[in-house]
Amino acid sequence: RKCVGEAYSLLGEYGDLLYGPEQFSDHQEQLSGSEREEDEDDVEAALKKEVGQIRASTEQKLRRFQSVESGANNVVFIRTRGIEPENLVHHILKDMHATKKKKTRVILRMLPISGTCKAFMEDMKKYTETFFEPWFKVPNKGTFQIVYKARNNSHMSREEVIKELAGIVGSLNPENKVDLNNPQYTIVVEIIKNVCCLSVVRDYVLFRKYNLQEVVKSNKDDTQQNPSGLTEEQNSKAIKPETEEEEKSSNEVKQENK
Repeated sequence: RKCVGEAYSLLGEYGDLLYGPEQFSDHQEQLSGSEREEDEDDVEAALKKEVGQIRASTEQKLRRFQSVESGANNVVFIRTRGIEPENLVHHILKDMHATKKKKTRVILRMLPISGTCKAFMEDMKKYTETFFEPWFKVPNKGTFQIVYKARNNSHMSREEVIKELAGIVGSLNPENKVDLNNPQYTIVVEIIKNVCCLSVVRDYVLFRKYNLQEVVKSNKDDTQQNPSGLTEEQNSKAIKPETEEEEKSSNEVKQENK
């Protein structure tokens, strides 16, 4: 609940800045107008009124940001409506990196998801051939890396996914090259149960793997190797194992890509 609350607050703040305040359609005026026209038929007017109320209630539920069940522990999924997730999250990270102002306590990372498909190799290959085009198809090109994470899924192979997706990127433009140190684009592959969540993000290394806790640290903090170990303990018990896991995962990905 705390993560969802923080997500709503953070996304709402920057969503209003980029896209303006959230607007809700007013069905009440339309409803009152139709009621006047149908005064002679009370039954029909009552039915139309009920339908209008149901529609209004449904539209109100379709908020700009809506939490939905992710299917995995410690993972919050926020559905967006009418915005581009990668642009919004990049703007949030960019501002926090510049101001060094910490705005979350319990959220560790925030990753945009631009597309989803079934988490089966054939489905992923077919989907990504089109999904990757805006970034990697001729005349577009860029250096890239692939980061992979699977939760509650045991039938997918990390090596196979990385190999196949890298091959698709290369087929879209032979000038696309792998860069594990400072790539222009990072392809994020998050598999949750039988769903594959995909995104292509910028500044993944600069923004500390889109880690909201790390991105606000000063450059001086970044260069220090935590000699006393106190900073990490004070930060949060939940951060340490996740950070170590990500570091291990990153090293595995680099070794596999090599």
